[in-house]
Amino acid sequence: MKLEQIYTGCLAQGAYYIESNGEAVVIDPLREVEPYINRAAKDGATIKYVLETHFHADFVSGHIDLAEKTGAQIVFGPTAKPGFDALVAEDGQVLQVGGVTIKVLHTPGHTMESSCYLLTDENGKEVAIFTGDTLFIGDVGRPDLAQKVSAELTQQKLAEHLFDSLRDKIMPLANDIIVYPAHGAGSACGKNMSKETTDTLGNQKMFNYALRADMTKEEFVKEVTDGLMPPPAYFPENVMMNIRGYESIDTVVERGTHALGAAAFEAAANETDAVMLDTRDAAVFAKGFIPNSINIGIDGSFAPWVGTLIPDIKQKILLITDAGREEEVVTRLARVGYDHTIGFLKGGMETWLKAGKEIDRIESVSVDQMSGLLEENPGMVVLDVRKASEFASEHVIGAENVPLDYLNDNLAKIDKNKTYLVHCAGGYRSMIFNSILKARGYDNLIDVQGGFKSIKASGKFEVSNYVCPSTLL
Repeated sequence: MKLEQIYTGCLAQGAYYIESNGEAVVIDPLREVEPYINRAAKDGATIKYVLETHFHADFVSGHIDLAEKTGAQIVFGPTAKPGFDALVAEDGQVLQVGGVTIKVLHTPGHTMESSCYLLTDENGKEVAIFTGDTLFIGDVGRPDLAQKVSAELTQQKLAEHLFDSLRDKIMPLANDIIVYPAHGAGSACGKNMSKETTDTLGNQKMFNYALRADMTKEEFVKEVTDGLMPPPAYFPENVMMNIRGYESIDTVVERGTHALGAAAFEAAANETDAVMLDTRDAAVFAKGFIPNSINIGIDGSFAPWVGTLIPDIKQKILLITDAGREEEVVTRLARVGYDHTIGFLKGGMETWLKAGKEIDRIESVSVDQMSGLLEENPGMVVLDVRKASEFASEHVIGAENVPLDYLNDNLAKIDKNKTYLVHCAGGYRSMIFNSILKARGYDNLIDVQGGFKSIKASGKFEVSNYVCPSTLL
């Protein structure tokens, strides 16, 4: 038997590949499916099943494309109602894959169809459980994402279902079973996940707050719902794509990688409502960019930030990227359902500059320069765009907090008559923030290089006492 975790840092997401005696399964695949097909071909294996732990909210799964390209059968747990051909398994149903078996365990709570898959090896030993968003390392799935499905599914009722699922289906299993979750730290599907992506169930019983043996249902509901923030706006849209189906990734990539010269790119921007998305490094972007374009760097948590900050999943997008990364960017947009990229600037900013087109810039200063500016201009405001939980944990005394996560809801807090020194943790998010406001006509924002990490390390600013956060949302 071969078992492989295929982890994608941008989404903090774990997919899984299992092979035995020439048959294979893939659990919770990403949108681009060729890596799984190639992996099976390397083993000379046939992909028999595509197992889905639930209808995902934070990414669009590759289950449909993978099934169409390989002939594999898609499997969901009980109560699922997919809009395409799939096996809706019964609780306790056993699937044979080569010499191993996989048992379906219905574990409602994160969503009502949520299910875990218990793997038994060729020797009849239960060795691993694939827990989806039911159980993470150090946390459990948030119980508020399925509320829109039914008015009766309150956050409390879902949390109560999750309590029962954990204690009836997972906690009775052997301590040496390995837990393989769908996400790790950085995902918005849980509050405070560990950076570790696997662990033994025994360790989780000891150290995961949600698996305390003496915990009452009331205590569980209170703790698991404490500190929950509204989920990103794109989550419900991804759920519906995963339920109803979607365009092939091949079609999306072909449309998105349409090369445009400077004149054609400018015309497309003027003639459509497309967002001009610049995915270059923040520091490079600041030095020169196409007016009204926004920066979300590809080398960061790119897809989740696109989903959080571009409200319409059907939004047309025009790309400015580093040369050779166009297909990567289109693919990563498609992972979260943004399928309507209509082209990219061929040759990137070099093409734009050679054509003599206008550019814009964002002022960026070092921490030393920031200190000097505040001394000379006491009316300047330090603006922290990190999450509310990060700000509450530790911040510059006197700073204001407008989290990037909820920028679209908090524009009124930015006074055009004031000048802001904007920082995040390291510089990635602050440039996103500044670029969006710049495109909306705000010219009073100065980016702070290195973010809070550099500010604190400089010793030039008074910082609040550190408080351990109860949530990372």
